[in-house]
Amino acid sequence: MKVKAVRLYGADDLRLEEFELPEPKDDEILVKVISDSICMSTYKLLKQGKAHKRCPPNVDTNPIIIGHEFAGQIVKVGAKWQDQFKPGEKFAQQPALNYQGKLDSPGYSYEYCGGATTYCIMPQEVMELGCLLHYGGDSYFDASLGEPMSCIIGGYKVMYHTNKQNYDHAMGVKPGGNVLVLGGCGPMGLGALEYPLTLTDKPRRVVVTDVDKGRIDRAKKLIPPEMAAKHSVELVYVNAAEPEGNFESLMALTQGHGYDDVFVYAPIKPLAELGDALLAFDGCLNFFAGPSDSKFQALINLYNCHYTSTHILGSTGGNTDDLKEALKLSASKELRPSVMVSHICGIDAIAQTTAHLPEIRAGKILCYTHVDLPLTALDDFEKLAASDPLFEKLHGYCQKHNGLWNNEAERALLEHFKVD
Repeated sequence: MKVKAVRLYGADDLRLEEFELPEPKDDEILVKVISDSICMSTYKLLKQGKAHKRCPPNVDTNPIIIGHEFAGQIVKVGAKWQDQFKPGEKFAQQPALNYQGKLDSPGYSYEYCGGATTYCIMPQEVMELGCLLHYGGDSYFDASLGEPMSCIIGGYKVMYHTNKQNYDHAMGVKPGGNVLVLGGCGPMGLGALEYPLTLTDKPRRVVVTDVDKGRIDRAKKLIPPEMAAKHSVELVYVNAAEPEGNFESLMALTQGHGYDDVFVYAPIKPLAELGDALLAFDGCLNFFAGPSDSKFQALINLYNCHYTSTHILGSTGGNTDDLKEALKLSASKELRPSVMVSHICGIDAIAQTTAHLPEIRAGKILCYTHVDLPLTALDDFEKLAASDPLFEKLHGYCQKHNGLWNNEAERALLEHFKVD
């Protein structure tokens, strides 16, 4: 069948193309992709090309389909999987396969499997590992955003604290403790502010910093401190470009205790070093931001590591259980992945948008792959509504949901473009 997809041929070489998709094998599944969201990891793949660990060495002759945060409908099921999946079902998927110790992943490594396409073929290892998930939610975008949310959830779960009695590790952020999210008003940071509100053993305080006033103001609107207070969490926003963002002021917010759990959400050397300096006794720092520079380094205080039991780790991706939790919390409305979304676009805008992702400084960009639509900010819907009936509808639905992308808006978009 003929499909349209955005394919990578090498560093800085993305192309929107039409080509023939082969017939799926008996151990494969054909799916229709409806939504995909753009991840900074894909930008790093674009910049590195063959040098990226997940990129195949023959990508110049066998290009791969980009995009790993995707969801849609199952179209055709190979004989091997017909007792587990049926045509017409919605699906979500976990791209972090780790199959037989290999790094191959949808959106990074496969010629026929990725999210920036109209249709793709799920290879057998996706199903073998339980990474193709049945999804019964109302919207496709929640399933797409389940993948980045699973990374955030995994980041919280991998934190640990110790005791001197038996050396057992207590996993997760410290109950009743102080959490610091550095560089946290971007799309992933907003998810990191929503998730702790759902925990049974919540932190007492979450402090988030950013240097962009516009991003801070948007975060305050979407996740106000008053909302967090209803969940018994004190949420504090700090502009790191002001004196309130220095070491002394951030430490004072904890009455000198320090932070039990620190997340570094931007790969900036002084930020990582500040997070290390602010750790409390037995504090844990998660360097969550993935740098493009393989030699990226920062200084850590080994005196504190030795005498005050501070520890440092890094996490990337989530596992299938994390994705299931994200989808469950989203379905129950306890978690709003839509707080991450700032723009929408069609398949025709994916290549250009991905290439300029750092300059756009957007939240999550949600792509609908059976649609042609320029990159459009949700904040611009009101202006466009004056001359475009579609955006009049989209603006109205978003206004009903505090400016957030939502199920009604998605349905209106898909109906307008006649996407079944």
